[in-house]
Amino acid sequence: MSAHGMRTLPTVEDTEALGRELAAQLQPGDLVILDGPLGAGKTALTRGIAAGLGVEGRVSSPTFIIARQHRAGSDPSSIALVHVDAYRLGGDLDELDALDLDTDLHDAVVVVEWGLGVVEHLADRHLRVLLRREFDSDIRTAEWEWVSAN
Repeated sequence: MSAHGMRTLPTVEDTEALGRELAAQLQPGDLVILDGPLGAGKTALTRGIAAGLGVEGRVSSPTFIIARQHRAGSDPSSIALVHVDAYRLGGDLDELDALDLDTDLHDAVVVVEWGLGVVEHLADRHLRVLLRREFDSDIRTAEWEWVSAN
């Protein structure tokens, strides 16, 4: 899979499959920023990323708790995942430190929903994924690219 691309995602399964493919590029300390409107597939994509990383636990939207952490599974190649809702953080990522996560962010892949324009400074580079949903349709599209911090 290349460092950037675009794909049409007719089903939720397709969205999750893309997440698994993207996960193969990710390493501990990587930052993934998901952007797109409600219902565009951000949580489904994160489920796929989590499956690809081999984490434990069910992935659901972190909306009510701001951040969910998923420990690495028993497989030695598995990587922990921290799933953050930046919308709830109100743009103040200092709150992430205050959340007292058990997982060191450098040892995990951090996936941030609604993070565009908010969290880019947390890493030297990040994977930006823009998800769109076609009007009146279940068909979604995803565009992704690795972006270096300025």
